[in-house]
Amino acid sequence: MKLHTLDQIQRLPISVAQAWDFFSDARNLERITPPDMGFEVTSALPDRMYAGMLVTYRVRPLLGVPVTWVTEITHVDEHRLFVDEQRFGPYRFWHHQHLFREIEGGVEMRDIVSYVLPPGGGVARKWLVTPRLEQIFSHRRRVLEERFGTL
Repeated sequence: MKLHTLDQIQRLPISVAQAWDFFSDARNLERITPPDMGFEVTSALPDRMYAGMLVTYRVRPLLGVPVTWVTEITHVDEHRLFVDEQRFGPYRFWHHQHLFREIEGGVEMRDIVSYVLPPGGGVARKWLVTPRLEQIFSHRRRVLEERFGTL
């Protein structure tokens, strides 16, 4: 079992509170996910995120194949961090830390994604998974810059 990590940082000219409000609302995931993934939240969502919250999605991450994905919000420290972990989905293990830090002129957001692919996923990682994750975060970066500007 090989643990892989994706570490991304983006700085935006908005307050930590604005960033938190946007990212802690699972309804905004569809806005920052590439359209070709057919991302759709399929569970009811509360007004505020909380530890223990389950969110279900339907998504087409690779080759247009639909997948049901269930994540649990395992940690919430308002305006600082939250963590989502896959409970059911395409990965053997998925742990995504969303970190927020006030910086001069705005906010620094850091995503640390640790993941393990199912058995035999090594070849898929190189040719499918890594390029797809890079494309997802690149799309997200563009959407956020269009919405909030750049720092």
